[in-house]
Amino acid sequence: MTAYAYPATAPRLSWLRRAEAWMDDRGKGAWIAAMVLGFIVFWPLGLALLAYMIWSKRMFNENCGMKRARHAHHAFKSTGNSAFDAYKAETLRRLEEEQDAFESFLKRLRDAKDKAEFDQFMAERSKKARNGDEAPTEA
Repeated sequence: MTAYAYPATAPRLSWLRRAEAWMDDRGKGAWIAAMVLGFIVFWPLGLALLAYMIWSKRMFNENCGMKRARHAHHAFKSTGNSAFDAYKAETLRRLEEEQDAFESFLKRLRDAKDKAEFDQFMAERSKKARNGDEAPTEA
């Protein structure tokens, strides 16, 4: 049994890059937890993590950015088999369309929920206003 060893020419990631990739795989929550722990342990460390998160746009992205870029790079890499590559490209295109359709469905669902909540709020508000107007005339 032989252990796997990196070839001498393969680029190795530094421990910072490995930590960054590990945190990207876990999402924005891991970055926020690391930042909070940094502030607790040594406040300049937390401040440095916050600055890095803002600078690298990890703070405001819905995903951590690197994760999707890495997956996209591997997804479009050619295998050498043209039939499989065509199948993979078509499947990925279809999945992206389905994802876009699902995201637009979720947006419409959220919009409908927001509208229903707003309509309920306005109905309660007008009911309170009518009750408030009627109360002084009865008394």
